[in-house]
Formats: sequence, C-alpha cells, structure tokens
Amino acid sequence: MTRAGRPGERRNSPSGAVQSVDRAVSVLEILARRGEAGVTEIADELGVHRSTAFRLLGVLENRGLVGQAGDRGKYHLAAGVLRLAGAAAVRLDVSQEAVPVCRDLADELGETVNAAVPDEDAAVNIMQARGTAAVTAQDWLGRRTALHATSSGKVFLAHMTPARREEQLARPLRRFTEHTVTDPAALRRELEQVPEQGYAATREELELGLVAVASPVRSHDGTVIAAISVSGPVFRMTPDRIPLLGARTAAAAEELSRRMGYGF
Repeated sequence: MTRAGRPGERRNSPSGAVQSVDRAVSVLEILARRGEAGVTEIADELGVHRSTAFRLLGVLENRGLVGQAGDRGKYHLAAGVLRLAGAAAVRLDVSQEAVPVCRDLADELGETVNAAVPDEDAAVNIMQARGTAAVTAQDWLGRRTALHATSSGKVFLAHMTPARREEQLARPLRRFTEHTVTDPAALRRELEQVPEQGYAATREELELGLVAVASPVRSHDGTVIAAISVSGPVFRMTPDRIPLLGARTAAAAEELSRRMGYGF
C-alpha cells in the first residue's frame, strides 16, 4: 500500500535540522486533520520510528503547540497554535486595512507613512506609502527596528503593561546616533506623555537626519496592535510642525482602529 501524498512525504526528504522541521510541521498537519492522534498513529503516518515521533511531540509540547488529552495518550493541537495563528491574522488584517489609510495620509502630508506591528522586542513595518515630496525616508519595510529608538516602538512601549515595559527598559538600550535616548529614566518620562498627547516622536534617534511621529492603532478590545508613523527629513519635519503631524497621524490611526473594529 502506497502512502504518497501524506504530510511527511510531499517533498523529497531533506536531511538534518531541515528534516526535523519538516516532520514537526507534518505532525501539526496530522493533528489539524485528525483532531487528535497517538504516538503510534503519528509515527505510522510519518513513516518514522515511534521514538522519533515521541521526541517531535515532546518538543512541540514544550513550546505549547500540542497537548495531551488526559490520560488517553492522545495528542491534539494546543493554544500555542492559536496564538501564532492570531498573530498572523492580525498582521494580515492590519496590512490590508492600512493600505488606503496610509496612502491618504501620505498624499495629504507629502511624507512617507508606515504601518508597524510589535514583534517582541522590536517594531516591524508591514506597509509603506511614499509621500509626494522630492526627498523621502529610507525604505524600512519588513525590517525589525528597536523600540526605544523609533516612534512606532515608543508607542508600543508606552502602551505595554508596566511590568513588560520595565522588562524592556532593563535591557541595554543601544545607541544608534548621538540623539538616541539610552537613559531608562529619561525614556520613562517621555513615554508617560505619549498616551496623553496621542503620539510619540523621534528626532534623529535611529538615523541621522530622520524624524518621525507615530500613533497607536487599536483592535476591537482596545489593545494596541499596530502604529501608524509619518517620517521625513529633519529640515522638513521641524519642531514646530510636529504637533500638526502628530494630530494628523493620530486621526489616521483612529480611522485604522475603526476599521479594525475599535469603538463599535
């Protein structure tokens, strides 16, 4: 009896660490399809020894991706899969809904507009709209940037739980330029103002010549899930222009929040 087409056999079998990853993904696919399965059943589908299947399940269980159904020896997908799926869904939804909002703001202000999401100890830009100005900001799309040195990152820090924020500030704060705020006390004072004024700002803190402001985007339950930022060169984004840019960015972030279900 042939077993072609089963999850563990759809591609030529890789080797080493890649093979282990391939098999672990196959285990998740098996459990998604079956609902639950025992070690022997999984080993049979993968075409591996029972001990190999047991080790794979142990790793996945330690990471919260699979769990055991009582004392029956059956495994099932666990909450860790939902957490990953939820994070992916949020990114996808925000990225899609942010497109018209960011484009309208970029057209209005003439500057580069980004939508970013938090990724543990970093901010990641997932969508970018270029302004009409002759000189625009660098393309940061897809890159992880430090929370303490970016406007979006400061938004995320400001809206974290106090315990999580202190955990972030306890780490060494890298100095990117002479203007980077690396003193935790000074950064705390700055972050305290963000919720009240509705935006965070950075001035040449990540890159010389670059200024940015950002405002929070909320999900239906009020959780800050993203940020919209406006960035441009220091000679255009002067201090007297920051309040206006902050207000317009906050308005755009509120619009995206409504698209994400906030306020209904």
